Amino acid sequence: MEKVILETKNLSFHDTIHYQDIQIQKGKVNFIVGRSGTGKSTLLRLFNGTLTPSGGEIWYQGRKISEIDTIELRKDVSLISQSVYLFDTSIQENFRQFYEYRGIEVPAKDRMVEYLQMCQISFPLDKDCTTMSGGERQRVYIAIFLSFLPKVIMLDEPTSALDKENSKVVIQNIIDFCREKEITIIIVSHDNQIVNAFAENIILIGDTNLI
Repeated sequence: MEKVILETKNLSFHDTIHYQDIQIQKGKVNFIVGRSGTGKSTLLRLFNGTLTPSGGEIWYQGRKISEIDTIELRKDVSLISQSVYLFDTSIQENFRQFYEYRGIEVPAKDRMVEYLQMCQISFPLDKDCTTMSGGERQRVYIAIFLSFLPKVIMLDEPTSALDKENSKVVIQNIIDFCREKEITIIIVSHDNQIVNAFAENIILIGDTNLI
């Protein structure tokens, strides 16, 4: 039997979105799929305490998340949303500011470069993030959050700003890295090719025939 790292029971949000009971398998590549408006992105925000459910419960490693300090929860369960937020500075300075915000030691430059290369970013660290395309900024953002080494990494449409070639390479690199570090992956995606290529556990939200 697969180990479960996140689980929901009778979960609802604003009494308008009602989820079936969900189990996220530990150490696996979990994909959440469904039609627009079924609450996929909302579910990710419920998982890391950004939003509060109106009904039901969420358990993280057997503990109700309502009983876990939100800041501590978000260190373990990290969300990379569709809205990319980078400071209007260099790549290196973005790493530094994100790390200082969390109160942890900034990684060495060679480690920054390794994470960037994983996400198909070959720019020098002094590259100004304001001059990048949407897809490039998205990959820098993913690289920074991967470097925090959370226990669960959640990606909301991570390939939305990427071409098909980069999409597959980036997702494969992320999966390989997370397997090595024993990080559980949760991905929301509308890209059926990505889902069918990489999913180990598919969670259907709402009434859908997408898969």
